[in-house]
Amino acid sequence: MDAQPQDQEPLGRWDGLGSRDASSREAAMEHVRQEVMRRVEDIRPIPASAPSSPATPSSPNSDLNDILARLLMLSKRCPFEDVRERFVWLLQAVQDLGVRIPRPLGNGPSRFIPEKEILQVSKVDTRTQSIFEDAFAALGRLDNISLVMGFHPQYLDSFLRTQHYLLQMDGPLSLHYRHYIGIMAAARHQCSYLVNLHVNDFLQVGGDPKWLNGLEGAPQKLQHLSELNKILAHRPWLLTKEHIEHLLKAEEHSWSLAELIHAVVLLTHYHSLASFTFGCGITPEIHCNGGHTFRPPSLSQYCVCDIANGNGHAYLHNDHFGNEEVSGEVEVLMEKMKQLQECRDEEEASQEEMATRFEREKTESMLVTTSEDEECVPSRDVSRHFEDPSYGYKDFSRRGEHVPTLRVQDYSWEDHGYSLVNRLYPDVGQLLDEKFQMAYNLTYNTMAMHKDVDTSMLRRAIWNYIHCMFGIRYDDYDYGEINQLLDRSFKIYIKTMVCSPEKTTKRMYESFWRQFQHSEKVHVNLLLMEARMQAELLYALRAITRYMT
Repeated sequence: MDAQPQDQEPLGRWDGLGSRDASSREAAMEHVRQEVMRRVEDIRPIPASAPSSPATPSSPNSDLNDILARLLMLSKRCPFEDVRERFVWLLQAVQDLGVRIPRPLGNGPSRFIPEKEILQVSKVDTRTQSIFEDAFAALGRLDNISLVMGFHPQYLDSFLRTQHYLLQMDGPLSLHYRHYIGIMAAARHQCSYLVNLHVNDFLQVGGDPKWLNGLEGAPQKLQHLSELNKILAHRPWLLTKEHIEHLLKAEEHSWSLAELIHAVVLLTHYHSLASFTFGCGITPEIHCNGGHTFRPPSLSQYCVCDIANGNGHAYLHNDHFGNEEVSGEVEVLMEKMKQLQECRDEEEASQEEMATRFEREKTESMLVTTSEDEECVPSRDVSRHFEDPSYGYKDFSRRGEHVPTLRVQDYSWEDHGYSLVNRLYPDVGQLLDEKFQMAYNLTYNTMAMHKDVDTSMLRRAIWNYIHCMFGIRYDDYDYGEINQLLDRSFKIYIKTMVCSPEKTTKRMYESFWRQFQHSEKVHVNLLLMEARMQAELLYALRAITRYMT
């Protein structure tokens, strides 16, 4: 194996910073300090009259900028206080030597949620601290997604354990394949944030940089996955056993069943995580493109092309909704829940009526428009990782098309999908099941300022509405409840975030549930993400089951 170029050496030695042992962290910090100072010395002497400036790209130490950006990220995001403090000091020392240091762009992990409302790394309880330390040890970063999910530590713990298993533990697929599949999946929704993260991870585990020039540069085996990626992301009900057969019987480029299950779980994980990323307005990581700048504040301009958004909707919307319009929103919703419960207790609709209500809701969901904006044109940076960019979610009923109904009693996660995943990719079925249950059952028995509220009816309506958009029907559920509990602005947000997440805007986020806490809206986004993932998985696993029988 080729030795690593000397300039890249220090980047591979940051692992010790994630150790729970203070002396190991101390040794790693000292190593980083020496490497940084060596590089700084290499670009000196800087003329006293010259303004401080970043290392130029043509210099042999051009990756000093990357290292300084990473130091900045660690000084803000590392869960260990000694590391944060040491790197604040080191950055200052570098600046004192006349080298310009970077500063963060933007205001925290989310464009939608004020930074002061999101968990600060330095002010978390013991349990959350432990979760953050585990996340940091696994990936060498505490990313913005984790910080926003930190509103719900129980869920975050389950999410990170699952993601760690999928990306890093023993499994059918090699590490670089896993990250490349993550790139392919995130690119379907033009999610630059996730694409950038996994491009870095792909290279770090030894992935071939040529694959990143475009899908045509990747192996045939991965190119064959493109059709499955496309259909799963946008119209999963169209998957058939023939699609599965094509992948499993491609001669020297064929997939094994275990590999295919691993790939399907990764694709669905990253499609739904792209929904969460856009739905929460996640901003670029501090050390990535768009997350920092070397320009002094006076020269810096607000960056409208927010890389995490992917569609230019970075303008801040200062919508002043009338208080009279907003006040009472929560009470009205609680009263509807109470009335529906009373109706449930009094009478039960017939099976025929229940079926009619489902079909009506499914048809209506097709007519909810996601956005008035023109079609998003993906940038070349993202679109090279997938084929057929024009293929997306369409409003089928407008063209006379119909989403067929999948009845949960015929194929469900609990009775069918779970066991298939566990059989072919051990432990993953269990991890996914715990994550689905955690999102679905998570409750603090509150609604905005009200306490001791049973929110199960509302959570079920949100989950079932998403599955209804995918044609999935629960025979025992009265779909008439959805129209009572979910208003039009909320339905627009749900449909956009689930079907065309790249079109989600700050205005949409602000226009639903205006009296609710940000933590409650993040909880909604967890429900949307998990319901979407399960819906995609159901169709993929059903196609695999049909192939096998």
